[in-house]
Amino acid sequence: MLANQRDTIAAVATPPGRGGVGIVRLSGPQSLAIGERVCGISLKPRHAHFSEFRDADGLVIDQGVALSFVGPHSFTGEDVVELQGHGGPVILDLLLARLLELGARQARPGEFSERAFLNDKLDLTQAEAIADLIDASSQSAARSALRSLQGEFSREVEGLLLDMTRLRVYVEAAIDFPEEEIDFLADTALHSKIESLILSLKTTLAGAREGALLRDGIKVALAGRPNAGKSSLLNCLAGRDTAIVTDQAGTTRDILREQLVLDGLPIEIVDTAGLRESTDVVEQEGIKRARSEIDSADLCVLLLDDEKLHKALQPPELSALLSELLGSDGLRERTVVALNKIDLYQSQAGRLTADYPFYAVSASSGAGITELVDEIKTLAGFSGHVGGGFSARRRHTDALQRALQLVEHGYQHLLATSAGELLAEDLRFAQQALGEITGAMSSDDLLGEIFSSFCIGK
Repeated sequence: MLANQRDTIAAVATPPGRGGVGIVRLSGPQSLAIGERVCGISLKPRHAHFSEFRDADGLVIDQGVALSFVGPHSFTGEDVVELQGHGGPVILDLLLARLLELGARQARPGEFSERAFLNDKLDLTQAEAIADLIDASSQSAARSALRSLQGEFSREVEGLLLDMTRLRVYVEAAIDFPEEEIDFLADTALHSKIESLILSLKTTLAGAREGALLRDGIKVALAGRPNAGKSSLLNCLAGRDTAIVTDQAGTTRDILREQLVLDGLPIEIVDTAGLRESTDVVEQEGIKRARSEIDSADLCVLLLDDEKLHKALQPPELSALLSELLGSDGLRERTVVALNKIDLYQSQAGRLTADYPFYAVSASSGAGITELVDEIKTLAGFSGHVGGGFSARRRHTDALQRALQLVEHGYQHLLATSAGELLAEDLRFAQQALGEITGAMSSDDLLGEIFSSFCIGK
């Protein structure tokens, strides 16, 4: 539920712990009055004031810099005061307590950004980009979040909304004036505009999916029989000895996880126990957990190690192995097969079959690993273009997907039946779906859920 904007809110805006500088932020109608009470001086807007911060008894809590901003010329669109002192948690707690004592309320997570949104300083995608920028796990993710914060994603969505609005006006005008001699709904120009809109939606959706990958990353499970080289591959990708590697089969019994960034893509690599029949109770539990991780992964890398395979493996044999080790047909569609230890068998590194992602690699020497990583990125839908893109979330891709399906559905009806009414209705719902992205059409519950995921002070 959205907060009452008549309240003056306060929060520590710097991360928990100790630091050289700590910031306490106020926003709301009483910000300036409370700030001046604490500082004991008049605060001129957009000027830095060196001041002492005092408690109710006049004792000095801290000293530092006080800044004030008069709404609407502030981040939140309200009167804002920032008190910048030393970054000790005790000092910041005392200063925040004094602000609350003078009438401010403790801010909820994300409430400053929420107020910026409600006061039209940011749209919803820009507000979410603030959290994404803070949480970015790679340089690419940070750059994409910054572009979203600067409005790149919003401008793409607004362009789509504008094109859709123009289409709706054209279609609904044709419906309202059926007596005209010209059949506007059969006009090739209209068809071209719809097809252009569909193409634009697909392009933006592809960009949003890649932005979501930059933000959320993917989970990749390493699977295979014991001693196939799963732990060696994990160490190779991580660039350090994360997992224990021995010649003894069944060394890995528990799940090992490693967070990596490969060419800008955040990846959680999961090393699993070797898949085989076993009477050992501990190993059986490890295999059970392995299958669970494999089933829940976005992608699976199946490692094989058999000299015979290097010489005689054919697609039917490969399919049989996939069935034996993985079981699920759906899983096979998101599985890359890596034939490991080519350094022992003097095999050529690289892709082995054209019709299936099947690669010859060496986890110990690194041969073929680059090609394997490229295949993982391709299957994940990640291009890795550093210069462009924007951050996005699952709700954005879902909204774009719904909008695309609605426009395509309406267009099919138009082609099949010349039913302009159905097209107009689908365009209306598609426009509503796009409006959810920027917050033009969002419920209070959705907004509350989004902003509650922010950190305190933002």
